[in-house]
Amino acid sequence: MGAHESNHPLRPFLKNWLWEHGRIGTRYLSCADGAIGYDEGRKAQFASEPHVYVHLGRDAADASRTGPAVHESGLARFLKAAQLGRPDDAGPPADVQRAAHDCIELGLFCAYQADLRQACARYALEPMFDDEIRDAAAADVRAAYQPLREQLAMYDYTVFHGLPAPLLLCDVPFVDWRVRARPPMPFVSMPLGPYALLVGTPSAKTARAGPVTWRSAVSMGPFKDQNRHLVDGARAWIVATSDAELAALQPRFAPPEAAPEGAAAPR
Repeated sequence: MGAHESNHPLRPFLKNWLWEHGRIGTRYLSCADGAIGYDEGRKAQFASEPHVYVHLGRDAADASRTGPAVHESGLARFLKAAQLGRPDDAGPPADVQRAAHDCIELGLFCAYQADLRQACARYALEPMFDDEIRDAAAADVRAAYQPLREQLAMYDYTVFHGLPAPLLLCDVPFVDWRVRARPPMPFVSMPLGPYALLVGTPSAKTARAGPVTWRSAVSMGPFKDQNRHLVDGARAWIVATSDAELAALQPRFAPPEAAPEGAAAPR
């Protein structure tokens, strides 16, 4: 288990939410207080929450890494092609398949951070040394996420591009509709850009994953609740293509107003 000190794992995705109309930067909302900010430039400095890596692979060599082994250039090419709706620009099929799985790998990396922190806090109450706490917390994360990672590796993935409504992105972008949706729905998703969504569905294949497919979306269809599920899972920040989208979320994250001085406390 190692601290991830390089760029934020979602920085390649955040580039698709850059506002470039005369002023380059990213609109974001802080989940801590509901404040809306504008981060100048391309570095996404607001996305600064620490990440701790827990290797989920069967290969013990993964344990020495500080983050998922991602092919950065292939991922960047895939994300740009998805946002623009140009599958021919995404690269060879093998590279596209690798990029789709890299997206899920990064999604899981972000997803287990809260579970890891909670496990560390729980074990910290026990008479354990710091390294024992870290090892026990990492073991809990592996027990929960390793089977999920192996399951998702065999899923079929589709890029839905040209969505009619913009998507949000947050610090925990992986959505498991089998758990979040009511009733449960048999797929997982992850936003690739404001108008592109990666969707994974169970596959009948048992030996190897199939190639990534691309579909133009004329409606949100079953993904109409994508943004709602994403907001439900947000912990640190949310980005959007406009201030209006974020302003609509402010009441949910804004702290309660302090009672006027001398007012009676609510019962």
